[in-house]
Amino acid sequence: MPESLRYIQAVNAALTWALDSRDDTIYFGEDVALPGGPFGATKGLHKRFGSARIFDTPISESGFLGMALGAAMTGLRPIAEIMYADFSFVAMDQFVNQIPTIHYASNGRWRVPLVIRMQQGYSPGACAQHSHSPEAYFAHTPGLRLALPATPDDAFQMLRTAVASDDPVVVAEARMLYPTRGEVRTDAAVEPVGGARVVRTGADVTVVAWSRMVSASLDAAGQLHADDGIDAEVIDLRWLNPLDFDTVAASVARTGRLVVAHEANLTGGFGAEIAARAAAECFADLRAPIARVACPDVPMPAAPALQAVVVPEAADVAAAVRRTVGA
Repeated sequence: MPESLRYIQAVNAALTWALDSRDDTIYFGEDVALPGGPFGATKGLHKRFGSARIFDTPISESGFLGMALGAAMTGLRPIAEIMYADFSFVAMDQFVNQIPTIHYASNGRWRVPLVIRMQQGYSPGACAQHSHSPEAYFAHTPGLRLALPATPDDAFQMLRTAVASDDPVVVAEARMLYPTRGEVRTDAAVEPVGGARVVRTGADVTVVAWSRMVSASLDAAGQLHADDGIDAEVIDLRWLNPLDFDTVAASVARTGRLVVAHEANLTGGFGAEIAARAAAECFADLRAPIARVACPDVPMPAAPALQAVVVPEAADVAAAVRRTVGA
């Protein structure tokens, strides 16, 4: 039976499953053992599994990701936590040059069954060095799988999928989703990697989103239907690599319009990739220009009042849909 869990509890449940069901799984990062994780994701795990399975590391992302790569190559299935996604940039050599290339460079001799957990996005009071949404950097890197769970159930299912994969997987969670609650299928079978999901059907416009912007897009769709009679279909992309563009294309073929929404900066954001593919592969189906909703190209301010100006929300998605439908 499904359980009602907060998003962060679902992450904890998935980590418990991984450590309990796989003896080759270890977990490490900054403040993940005795403190229980900076956001509570690993609460209780050190006491249950001990310091040989879950342990704290020095403040050196490049160091412990290098260690994670070696562990994955030599028989373990490590999960490494980056406290803030922003801190991944100090370990980009491991992220880009090492972890995703070993399987290819070794002609298939080595596999890297490694999961890198991180949380990203804005939160009230967080500054520009703690608020990036860097998914586009990792989606641009061949060899990295990239998951962005938008619900407690997907936080549980997609993390388990990542642990079971023989490829390196980055799981990027939205910090603002941690308190949200939902039904979690804790007894479900482990899912395969990949697959977008239509989370709301509609006939007038397709809205593609991921992570926190899925709930914002669903709120916008409800508002649009009530106020304007606009029937928006919402797709949760879920995985940016592998990308399930077939689900997007099939929806655009039905609706003829496309809006893409994400929290990351507009320029070079992954929404541009969706727009480019739609323009190339769905051109005959489009009845209006493609619209993108994103943060403007500015550092994230710390003041909540200023964050409210730049962070996209449901009203921004609804405004973009209205412009697209009216085009």
